[in-house]
Amino acid sequence: MNKYELAVVVSAKIEDDERTAVIDKCKALIERFGGVITEVDDWGKKRLAYEIQHMKEGFYYFIRFDAEPTAPVEIENRVRIMDGVIRYLCVRQDEA
Repeated sequence: MNKYELAVVVSAKIEDDERTAVIDKCKALIERFGGVITEVDDWGKKRLAYEIQHMKEGFYYFIRFDAEPTAPVEIENRVRIMDGVIRYLCVRQDEA
């Protein structure tokens, strides 16, 4: 199993409970494809580097997990179409 990090930027225009539901869906996707979540880092509301969909701010979340090499592709395919997610990125973390 490899270590991965899923970075998710959630729209600042949705309510708190909807935002929590989006992150819970992301966690459920990771577990559905055999991943084991090790840490969830909530950075809170931050200003975006550039305007995305007429928004200047978003909520940043970083979910670290262990999974098989096939899992990130499946997770990204589902996160891509989720409502409320304006940007995402899943990267493998190398052992240093």
